[in-house]
Amino acid sequence: MKLQTRRAFLETSAGLMALAALNPLFKENKKTEKLAFSTLGCPDWRLKQIVDCSVKNDYKGFEIRGLAGEMDLPKCPEFNKTNLPASLRLIKDNDIKIINLGSSVNLHFAQEDKRKSNLDDAKRFIDLAEQLECPFVRVFPDDLPSDQTVEQTLDLIISGLITLGEYAKGSNVTILLESHGKVVYKDMLLKIMAGANHPKVGLIWDFFNMWVVTKESPKEVFDTLGKYIKHVHIKDANLVDGKPAYCLIGQGVAPLREAMDSLNRSNYKGYYSFEWEKKWHPEIQDPEIAFPHFAKEIIHYL
Repeated sequence: MKLQTRRAFLETSAGLMALAALNPLFKENKKTEKLAFSTLGCPDWRLKQIVDCSVKNDYKGFEIRGLAGEMDLPKCPEFNKTNLPASLRLIKDNDIKIINLGSSVNLHFAQEDKRKSNLDDAKRFIDLAEQLECPFVRVFPDDLPSDQTVEQTLDLIISGLITLGEYAKGSNVTILLESHGKVVYKDMLLKIMAGANHPKVGLIWDFFNMWVVTKESPKEVFDTLGKYIKHVHIKDANLVDGKPAYCLIGQGVAPLREAMDSLNRSNYKGYYSFEWEKKWHPEIQDPEIAFPHFAKEIIHYL
């Protein structure tokens, strides 16, 4: 290589390296391959719209919490025996993954009929997840009924998780309990996870759901529960009269930086999923605004 050519090459390479160091978006960030969103943010969309949005905004996966208004996913026409192969092909052809099916299953019930109904629903979701090559099914803890002791309720939740973990044996599906409802304190969740102690059971960390109630720091929570966390829900909000007023990422009071730093230090390998609660809060901004914004802003925290 001629001296001048070599010098130019080295100068160019040095410049590119400096630019990459200054601009985190310039260099390849493997974590951007783990961006996802929940269909809770686009409750009226059909599967094609969801896939198109994923591709357009560089999401690599999505979790289904309702599809075109139907929350009971096994009832969705897209997933019946006739249409499921085409639905799966649409997703695969666009190099996207379904990463989680969000059920409405609650595990706190002691009443036998309600308990059986919820566990049966979870099993239906597990069956569908296996057909969709989806790794996770979400369930809720969820309440702490006044006619039961906390200990009794936690034991019911543990028992339910073990039942579902055993049902999922031999499949590629894992049951994830979300930090949700009244069961959001780290010590409660630790007791549940340690009590279930099942290879097919894990945790979804919704750090905002926890923090807004408990005010436990995300670092403290992650240090306690990190080994059980398989999936993460991300949202932001301001507090108005003590209640969340959801807003775009980075515009609220959620301890996002602390939570993400804890994940980064642990070399977390799961998805970072944007849970925009448009289904429950129709007044918040539309998915056409919220989904692109999240994909661009969350990179600064990775």
